[in-house]
Amino acid sequence: MILLFNKPFRVLSQFTSVDGKQTLADFIDVSGVYPAGRLDYDSEGLMLLTDDGRLQQRISSPRYGKQKEYWVQIEGVPSGYDLDRLRAGVQLKDGPTRPAVVRPIAPPSLWPRVPPIRERRYIPTQWLSLTISEGRNRQVRRMTAHIGFPTLRLIRYRIGDWTLEGIAPGRYRICD
Repeated sequence: MILLFNKPFRVLSQFTSVDGKQTLADFIDVSGVYPAGRLDYDSEGLMLLTDDGRLQQRISSPRYGKQKEYWVQIEGVPSGYDLDRLRAGVQLKDGPTRPAVVRPIAPPSLWPRVPPIRERRYIPTQWLSLTISEGRNRQVRRMTAHIGFPTLRLIRYRIGDWTLEGIAPGRYRICD
């Protein structure tokens, strides 16, 4: 079984609470499923959970190169050169990233985030679609910061062929 979950902002991607924070257990009432990978507390979007340990490993391990697409709102508007740096892969403290597929996108039609992102009157923002095939800790945020554009909002839209389409925040859909 595969469960597709739209993780809200400020929810831990685990079932056990830490310091009273909301967890998957506050939203998912299906027993025997476990996350195939993680999503940061301050990130939103698609998480896959499964009861199949081998499938869980194939989805979450970077060894299998499962593509993950993120919708990223960044502070500022990057140039073509900036985006080319992401496309080539950037050097982070824990080593070089694999090349990313990145393109500017129109602001997606999304649910409101509570609290909303910080907005600065004279600094524009840009949305990007950024696809990677690895998943290091806070990788997308570190990649955009590395090229000088901090991430303001991060939503994982797709893992492999599975997407968030039609799943409201805090809701899930079961696939066979």
